[in-house]
Formats: sequence, C-alpha cells, structure tokens
Amino acid sequence: MERTDRFDHDMTTGILDDPTPPCLSLMQPTHRRVTENDQDPIRFRNLVKELEAGLLERLPKAEVQALLEPFHDLAADRDFWNHNHDGIAVLANQDLFRVYRLQYPVRERAVVADSFHVKPLLRTLQATDHFQVLALSREDVHLYEGSESSMDEVPLHPDVPRTITDALGDQLTERFTNFHAGGGGTAIHHGHGGRGDQLDLDAERYFRAVDRAVTEHHSKPSGLPLILAALPEHHHMFREVSRNPHLVGEALPVHPDALGSLDELRRRALDLFEPHRRARLAELSERFGTARANGSGDEDPAAIARAAVAGRVDTLLLEEGREYPGHVDPATGEVDPDGADDVLDDLGQIVTSMGGTVLLVPAEAMPTTSGAAAIHRY
Repeated sequence: MERTDRFDHDMTTGILDDPTPPCLSLMQPTHRRVTENDQDPIRFRNLVKELEAGLLERLPKAEVQALLEPFHDLAADRDFWNHNHDGIAVLANQDLFRVYRLQYPVRERAVVADSFHVKPLLRTLQATDHFQVLALSREDVHLYEGSESSMDEVPLHPDVPRTITDALGDQLTERFTNFHAGGGGTAIHHGHGGRGDQLDLDAERYFRAVDRAVTEHHSKPSGLPLILAALPEHHHMFREVSRNPHLVGEALPVHPDALGSLDELRRRALDLFEPHRRARLAELSERFGTARANGSGDEDPAAIARAAVAGRVDTLLLEEGREYPGHVDPATGEVDPDGADDVLDDLGQIVTSMGGTVLLVPAEAMPTTSGAAAIHRY
C-alpha cells in the first residue's frame, strides 16, 4: 500500500494549519538499499516509544494507544521500509496521519507539542537546495526531483499528459501519418507532404498542455526551479509556449534515456543548477539588506512573529539546523519561550499559511545571526 503523502500539497491546502494538540512529529534517516535498511524499523519503534512517553504525561493510556496505532501499523509494513529514500517524517494527531519520504537525511526526533515540527520538511519546498527536471519527448514525459546528493522520479499528477497522444487524442494529425524513430530518438515522418507545419502545431499544443499541467500541479506547489531535459530541436518550441515562471534559462540538450542513469542526469542537472543556486542566495541576501535599510525587513523572531500573523511577511529566510525554543501564538503572534516547540518552526508554518515564501538557507549564507530574516510586504 502506498503510504507517502506530499508535504507541498499539505502545506498549500492548509491541512496542517491550526492542528488539534497533542501533535506528534517523528523524523529519522532511512536507507535506500534493502541490505542497509534492517535497522530502520527498529529505530522507528524506539522513536515511537519516545512519543508514547511524552503522550502519557498528557493523556490516559487508552487515548495514547489510539494515537499510536497507525505508527505501529507503519512499523510492521515491510514493503514501506524496503522502498525508502534518505529520510522520513511522520506528522500525526487525532485528525490526521501523514508520512513523507525525504530525499535527504534528518536528525532523529520524536516531539510531542502543541504544533507540528515542520522546519526540517521545508527543504522540500524551498528553491535554494532542490530542483526539478522535466524530461520531455513526444513519446513520454517524466519529472524528477534532485539535490546535491540524490535524484528521484516524481509521480505525475493525473492531469499531466504522458504522451502527445494523451494530450491531443483524436485531434492528433500524426494519426494520418506513419513514422518511426530515427537515430537519437528523432521522429522521421513519411506521409502526405505539407503536413510538416501541422505536425509542428501538434507538438506545440502538446508542449503547451504539458507546461500548463506541470506548472499548476508541480511547480507552483513546490516552488522549485525547473530544468528542461529534451532533444535540442524541442527546446525553442517548449520555451515559446511555456508560462512556467520556475523554468530556468539553461537546459540539458539530451533526452535522459540517452544518459544511462539517474545519477548521470543528477550530475548534469546539478552543473546547471549550482550557479542558479548561488545567484539565488546572493539575491536573497541583497533583498533582505535593502528591505532592512528601508524599514521593511526584520531579524528579531518576536517582531517577525507579529508581522507573520498579520500577513505582512512576503519572504522568510530560516537558518538551516537552527532552533529557537518556544511557541508562537498563531492568533496574536506573541512568543512564549516555554514548551517543546520551535519558534522558527512556527514562523515558517504561519508565513506559509499566509501565502508567503519560506526558504531554508545554510548558515554561511544567512544575512543575520538570529536564525531568521523577514522581508515584509509593507
């Protein structure tokens, strides 16, 4: 049974907002190889015991057992543990149970608090560390998500057409022609002459349909830069029709099938992405400096909290790995220094729920020493 949920979808739909406590957050690194993952469910069960201990301080034993039942079911699901990436995160309370596979390892944590611990998950939403690759041809479409260390295929939303036939159906001109694949996957057409222009129109309509669906269902929710990987003759046409603001200027002039492995695709895409990443970090630091000089930027977590609940924060930078103990009241923005929550974690969740952008930034690229930097809308 598929047990993986999408954090980008959950954050944009708001199902994690204003959760009913107690909120359970479990994080742990996992292993991709079957020969290395024998200990993963054991470590998971140990973390569940930590959750149980924290819950028993708040609730009767029967209620604790009900909350933990889906955790025990997951621990026993061998198929789940045999198909993991580099980490998992589980968020749960009386209303929901969400499981996220991660492309990066996370520090082991088992937290019982009044809100979910989501800051380690924000890496899946921010554009300074991850990127996506759209592998496109007339015969198929694939989407991948990559980082410095890994790359995995992203299941496509049902609205994304997989082939030109899926996109155009009985309106496809090519159904009246015969063609076969020439060297390098290029289509060689035999038919009725004068149909070249119409075939180009078919390809244009197909690329437009792919672009529209990928933008709406993948790029907008994730906010990740998108790198096109396609044969050179398809690049110009796709860019002509694309309205995806996340599509980067550089592209891979090859279909991934010709590369032989996902790791080679990752390395080639990373070479294109790294200058984009460095420029993005520099631009964010400059934007914050300008905002602070103009009185529309802040680095004090307490001041950011008040601005966040008022919907004033446009962009929030959070230092990766940094914690600020306490809890933010989502109604007033007041910061309570007590409790097991993390103020920076709460800030990230509030700003996201208000339509702002939250980015995790490595410590060496942060423009402040507080662990947070906010650029206000006004």
